[in-house]
Amino acid sequence: MGIPSESHDERQIADHLEAELRAAPWLRVERVGDNVVARTELGRSSRLVLAGHTDTVPANGNQAAILDGDTLHGLGASDMKSGLAVFLELARTVAEPVADVTYVFYAGEEVDSKFNGLGHLFEHRPELLAGDVAILGEPTDGWIEAGCQGTMRFEVTLVGVRAHTARPWMGVNAVHRLARLLDVLDGYQARTPLIDGCEFHEALQAVRVEGGVANNVVPDRATVTINHRVAPDRTLAEAEAHVRDVLARALDGGDELRVVAADPPALPGLTRPLLQSLVERSGLPVRAKLGWTDVARFSEHGIPAVNLGPGDPNLAHTAEERVVRSKLDDVHAALLDLLTTQP
Repeated sequence: MGIPSESHDERQIADHLEAELRAAPWLRVERVGDNVVARTELGRSSRLVLAGHTDTVPANGNQAAILDGDTLHGLGASDMKSGLAVFLELARTVAEPVADVTYVFYAGEEVDSKFNGLGHLFEHRPELLAGDVAILGEPTDGWIEAGCQGTMRFEVTLVGVRAHTARPWMGVNAVHRLARLLDVLDGYQARTPLIDGCEFHEALQAVRVEGGVANNVVPDRATVTINHRVAPDRTLAEAEAHVRDVLARALDGGDELRVVAADPPALPGLTRPLLQSLVERSGLPVRAKLGWTDVARFSEHGIPAVNLGPGDPNLAHTAEERVVRSKLDDVHAALLDLLTTQP
């Protein structure tokens, strides 16, 4: 945490990680930009990928790491340098894991997707990320959060006819038409599918409204931005069809509904042997990941993944970021057991 690594400034921490990893003779280390990948090559029958991002959000008066008893305060303590510390400790101490391991330390997660180092590696060096399952060190407070939900953003534009507000009957008020659409959203009954024992919870929410021309004009357009959280038993195409069906009752022929962003969900994959072993032996609690994380990038490439990190997700990106020693110990112990004990 003493090495600053706000997004777009990860070189120093990548240098540090590379040096630490190269000191372990059982690891093959490759540097791709500010992404560092270290692998064991022992010919094991399965391979586990442990991945975490090195960047943090901008400092908020918390750039200094402060140790208070068994609690470490500071930027990145929760999201996710505590997870990186666990992975690095495993990488430099476990010389002969029972499964081959790939450790991935990547840049650019906290900013626009085009800067994401994991995405760059999948695009340009996918062979470095090959594996049977993956564990992402995102903050989960020591829970195993399986898979993740997808997220989609829609824009719905309702049309009307302009008129003078003194003679509103001459027009059609597009802003007033929002009432029916918002009523449909407010009454939406979310699905809660159970997958691999994890309950996911879909959602459909209006997050932005724009409309209006002038204070004396009946508006002829109004736009609502809608966010949809997609459980991993649906594809994005199926989710889009579902949203179109739900909103159809509030739309007329001239209205427009379009998808402006979409990131796919990821199945939990808890039936895969390595992840099943982690759940059964660690005793860590398990739940669905309702937010979207980079586990979806692994899932897109056929690698089931879960989130597991010692940081508290409720403290991520806040000035109060901190991590307690017991959570570091719990996550380290669970992963150490996974890497050193035959199933």
